[in-house]
Amino acid sequence: MNKQLFALPFFIFCLLTIKVFAQQENKTPKDIKVVSEKKDAEGNTVRVIQYNQDGMRVTKTTITPPMPGFKDRKPYNVDTMNADSMLVYVDKTNYLVALVYKRKRIRQYRAVFGPDRLKDKLREGDRNTPEGWFRILAVRDNANWGKFIHINYPNEESYKKHNEAKTKGLIPGNASIGSAIGIHGTYPTGAGMVEMGLGWTDGCISMTTTDIMDFYKFIKPGMRVYIKR
Repeated sequence: MNKQLFALPFFIFCLLTIKVFAQQENKTPKDIKVVSEKKDAEGNTVRVIQYNQDGMRVTKTTITPPMPGFKDRKPYNVDTMNADSMLVYVDKTNYLVALVYKRKRIRQYRAVFGPDRLKDKLREGDRNTPEGWFRILAVRDNANWGKFIHINYPNEESYKKHNEAKTKGLIPGNASIGSAIGIHGTYPTGAGMVEMGLGWTDGCISMTTTDIMDFYKFIKPGMRVYIKR
């Protein structure tokens, strides 16, 4: 494995993540209220919710599919598991993060993303969650979100998409690509955002803090991450 993948100095990482955390705190929905909730014909949960954000009261409708599959969390001895056989599988359409070990799904978690989860990240500030293949760079403790699991965005494919978007005029020619993308929990009062499918991040993947504390036990630097629309 390319050792340069893990060469990001710790102090640069800290500066980037502190900046991102401060920006996201200002954009985090607060005082969330469910106005109405019902099931549609396909079993999805349709909610009308209201919340405060950036000094405004926002009304939004969210549609979340039923959580597929198992909820039982079988214990594993993570020290004996081969990191090269583990895949973090992220399904943005279905609000899902799964751990796949030796082609078998062993964990899955509800997750949310940026405000428009079905768009790929092309530039800094678009608040979209990147798609494609990545690697885990590091796992950090975080006072607000429990853990921050840093992935190697931007990578070579990310730069290719970014530059193609500039060529096509989809983003400004002076746009930067962005950084500090990862998987993390929520603020102490934010678990409801995940359950309601409320995309609130600046491009990161967010699950409940309870789930991130289970998830991170399986994670090691270098593990593969696949993020799909």
